[in-house]
Amino acid sequence: MQNKEVRNWQDEEALKRFQIISPLLDESLDEGKKSQLRDEIAERNGISKRSIYRYEKSFREGSFQGLKPMNREKRRSQALPENFDEIVAEAIQLKKEVPRRSVRQIIRILELEGWAAPGVLKASTMQRYLYNAGLGVKQMKRYTEKRESSSRRFCRLHRMELLQGDIKYGPDIRTSDGGLIKTYLSSLIDDHSRYILQSEFYDNQRQEIVADTFYKAILRHGRFDCAYLDNGTQYTSNQLEQACARLGIRILHAKPRACESKGKIERFHQKVDSFIAEIRVSHVHSLEELNRKWKYFLEQEYQKVAHEGIAEYYRSNGAAVPECGITPEQEWMRDTRRLVFLDTATVSDAFLHRESRKLDNAGCFSFGNSRYEASTALANADVEIAYDPMDTDVIRVKYRDMEPIMAHRVAITPFASKKPVVPAAMTGEAPKTSRLLDALEEKYNEEHKIRANALNFAAYVNQHSEEEGGSNV
Repeated sequence: MQNKEVRNWQDEEALKRFQIISPLLDESLDEGKKSQLRDEIAERNGISKRSIYRYEKSFREGSFQGLKPMNREKRRSQALPENFDEIVAEAIQLKKEVPRRSVRQIIRILELEGWAAPGVLKASTMQRYLYNAGLGVKQMKRYTEKRESSSRRFCRLHRMELLQGDIKYGPDIRTSDGGLIKTYLSSLIDDHSRYILQSEFYDNQRQEIVADTFYKAILRHGRFDCAYLDNGTQYTSNQLEQACARLGIRILHAKPRACESKGKIERFHQKVDSFIAEIRVSHVHSLEELNRKWKYFLEQEYQKVAHEGIAEYYRSNGAAVPECGITPEQEWMRDTRRLVFLDTATVSDAFLHRESRKLDNAGCFSFGNSRYEASTALANADVEIAYDPMDTDVIRVKYRDMEPIMAHRVAITPFASKKPVVPAAMTGEAPKTSRLLDALEEKYNEEHKIRANALNFAAYVNQHSEEEGGSNV
């Protein structure tokens, strides 16, 4: 019986280790992607990368059997006291009394009660026996999660109340000229209906693809209340926070290693896996072709296919569900909440990136590896530039209260361009006179008028004094 328990423990540990490293066994992954996956797996499972490397090596050398932990039962009888079975029984009782007691606390109690001398009981050994009894830390955690799973699950009442977003590794595409394109899928799913508002493959996983996903989803379906995202750098950028804030959209982030809180989009990614399996045999050679096939697959194999999660939600509320089920598209279309569409210019402006620049003597500025020409009328001015990182052919230049100027890349052509005309807003109508000279003339006349008055007053005083003196004589 004891040997059977040991084998079960070893098999379960081996299975757990295999599940941890299974994403790394894909031969199509390069070392860079594997390294990134190891970081994610280590963080998600709370283990070190060194352990992951050790599991990989054990699997390569001994397959599944190589993942099994060593059996240390043979050393038990030599190192432990004769009453060890009774000690284990007491340890189990202590764990049942207070499930949050750690192994070291249990050993401390057993030592204080006289069941074993200090230092005889080892934490690793006691932990193994508690695990075999179904009282290991991870077993208790799984039990707690399963017990609370029904209360922890959630579903919003209406569409557009909450969206979940995530990025998933896509298939590698071999172009017709032999090049390799690595792809990444960025998606947004409605929490209530499971409807996919936007999903597209990109050739990078920078924060710009997340902004592009939000931008297209809002243009197509309107404004939503809140987005629930993970803590990746793509989702924690100030640019995304500011863009959503301008449109009145809140951003919430999941707790680290809380994958279950984003279960809806994780379930959707299982559907994506079946698409990737088909793509690998369909000979796709460009990103455009990949997205075109993904559009067809998403529409026919997901949006219009009955979703068990939707049916389960209604059954839990005592509502009847048709035998054919409810598709994400049906649930989205029949929702009573109205969609709030925004003006295209408003949405575009919210997602523009903004920076400050100082124009040179020719009214130009540098951006990236290119120079852009704004206007010679703004030479040496401090301006604000606004641009779409997905399309930098034209950049908007804003200076104080003037109308924005669209700046284009400077291109050297075979012939010189015509001399630009000074904007009418800078000059107004043609002047009829010099305002400076007119102002100086008016100032001159005022000063001389005062001086003349002063001279006249002095003459009057002198004359009056003479007259008074003559009359006295």
